[in-house]
Amino acid sequence: MSYDLSHISSELTYHKENEGSVLYFEDIKLQTLAEQYGTPLFVYSQRHIQQCLSIYQKGLSSHPHGIYYSVKVNSNINLLNELHRLGARFDVVSQGELQRVLQAGASGQECVFSGVGKTDDELIFALQNSIGCINIESFSELQNLNKIATSLGKKAPISLRINPNIDAKTHPYISTGLHKNKFGIVAQEAYELYQWAHKQANLKILGITCHIGSQILDVSPLLEAIEKVVELAKKLQQSGIEIKHLDFGGGIGISYQKDGSDQVSAEAWQSYFAQLLKLVPKEIEIHIEPGRSIVGNGGVLLTQVQYLKEQGDHSFAIVDAAMNDMLRPALYDADHQAIELQIIDNLKKVYDIVGPVCETADFLARGKELGIQEKDYIALLSAGAYCFSLSSNYNSRLKAAEVLVCKDTAKVIRQRETFEQMIASELL
Repeated sequence: MSYDLSHISSELTYHKENEGSVLYFEDIKLQTLAEQYGTPLFVYSQRHIQQCLSIYQKGLSSHPHGIYYSVKVNSNINLLNELHRLGARFDVVSQGELQRVLQAGASGQECVFSGVGKTDDELIFALQNSIGCINIESFSELQNLNKIATSLGKKAPISLRINPNIDAKTHPYISTGLHKNKFGIVAQEAYELYQWAHKQANLKILGITCHIGSQILDVSPLLEAIEKVVELAKKLQQSGIEIKHLDFGGGIGISYQKDGSDQVSAEAWQSYFAQLLKLVPKEIEIHIEPGRSIVGNGGVLLTQVQYLKEQGDHSFAIVDAAMNDMLRPALYDADHQAIELQIIDNLKKVYDIVGPVCETADFLARGKELGIQEKDYIALLSAGAYCFSLSSNYNSRLKAAEVLVCKDTAKVIRQRETFEQMIASELL
């Protein structure tokens, strides 16, 4: 028995070997990586990431564009370096993320700075490093940036993020386009702020930004947002304000389900690109900020079964990964698929996969049918996005190692944290 994993990643395949069906990622046996580098272990596919980025590049190839990878999704410097090599730019939401991008070899000019609470120090750092654009979220921020830019004798490049009051039809914690969310500026108010900014000597208007949420599986809200952004751009241009780019954010979701029932269809992808190319004039650049759809299904988390436990009508697989490694199930009730690295059909049983952290919320997957024994390894899928980047040292657990796979080679891109590193900044 084996699973069809093509809707999650074409790089995840079971191969028939002497010991049965064995899981490979690209051309490397995952069991080998687990044994060589230990667990918990994040593993990423370079080829998957390249293929997903190319979907955006090909979809927008007939129009001037910029693809700004959302750094918060997975900020490993090696992945940023690889994405930069492939032609991506970057969407950052903190000074630390900007510093990571600079360390990875990109320039400040290749970045946009998003986020509702940028501090003075962050804005100064961004301007001093020639940031490509600052996405403004409120009039207060706009006034503050103008003051800082004036004091530095610089002209701050800006785009206002509008809040179109569109329901992204996604989890409420990752919905950002409604007026009740903290993000963005109401479109009518934004029009007035553009008029104000146009009069300031130290502000340079570049574009309009809109991002309505994450893990969007129905593209109709995205299509509606495109229309509203283009409408505002036309109104601004009629008032004499030049718009150089329209930034439509990211948000397109990935498949997490075993049967691919949550997969964004090819037709939906086509309608998304078609709407962008149809409505945006050629003289205006299209900017987008994808993240999850590039790296999400390009990663797996490997973990080893420590104990199998029966309790009433529940069977638990207690593993060495925990909610500090993968917070999404506890935070969003996310459903990640869990599969064996080696399939043993006659051991099949339904398990809740849980970790050692002292919280009932410390579960990684529930109700998964697995054929496993103690000390076997499990792969948790779709772990490339918002997994390591949300990890912590809760329960004083060390952060996992990360490995990047390219064909039949593997490269450690983050060493496993040591106890000494974990406590290095603490004072006794």
